[in-house]
Amino acid sequence: MNITKYIAETIGRLPKGYVFTYADFVKDASRKEAIIKALNRMAASGKISKLSKGKFYKPENTSFGTLPPSQQQMVKDLLESNGKLNGYLTGYSVYNQLGLTTQISNSIQIGKNEVRPSFKRDRYTISFVKQKNIITKDNIPLLQILDAIRYIKKIPDCNPSSACKRFLIIIKGLSDKDKTTLVRLALKYPPAARALLGAMLKASGKKSLTGPLYKSLNHFSTYKFSGVNKILPGAEKWNIR
Repeated sequence: MNITKYIAETIGRLPKGYVFTYADFVKDASRKEAIIKALNRMAASGKISKLSKGKFYKPENTSFGTLPPSQQQMVKDLLESNGKLNGYLTGYSVYNQLGLTTQISNSIQIGKNEVRPSFKRDRYTISFVKQKNIITKDNIPLLQILDAIRYIKKIPDCNPSSACKRFLIIIKGLSDKDKTTLVRLALKYPPAARALLGAMLKASGKKSLTGPLYKSLNHFSTYKFSGVNKILPGAEKWNIR
C-alpha cells in the first residue's frame, strides 16, 4: 500500500486530538524516513497539525477554530516509558478538576520521581514536581490531592481557608482504604502538608488515622495558613497558625 494512503487511513481511525509520532506507523525501520516525510507533507497541507518536532495530532475543527490536544495527550510521552507509568499530571489543571479554582493555565506540571528542567511545548510551559512515592495508576488521584495540599498557597484565585473547605469535601468522599493510603503517602511530603492533612482528617471525623502524621512532626515547628483555624477545629494542635 502507498505510504501516504496507509498513514491517512491509520490517522482516520484515531480519535480527534490524539497525539502521534512516526513511531506509531513504523513497522519496518527502512520506511522510517518515508513516513516522516509523509507526515510533514500532511502537516504542511493542513490535514494534520504539528505539535512540535516529530509530534503531530489529529485536529478537531470547531466554529471557534482548531482545538488543541488535551493536556494528557500533550505530555503523554512524559508520563510513561516503555509502557511503564512514571509520571502524572498535577498542578494547575488538577486544581481545576478538584474544584479548587476555575482558572486554566498555560503551565502543565508533571509529578515524577526524577525531574528535569522545564521547557516549552506548543503554547505550554511544562515543569516538573518531585514525587518521592512510587507512582502507580491507583495512587495518582491521592498524590494529586496531596500535591494540591502541599501547594495550597499557590492555588490561583483561592485562599487556604476556601481550599480547606473544598478539601474537607474531597477527603470525606474517599473510602477508608484511600484515606489510610493518603496518610501513608503523605509521610513523604513536607511537614506543613502533613500537619494540614492531619488537621483535615481530624475535622472530617477521622482522628484515628492521624497518629502517624502527628508522630512524624517536630512539634516546635509552626505552620502559617491564614484563616484555616476557622475551618479546621483543633488545627492549633497541629501548630497551624
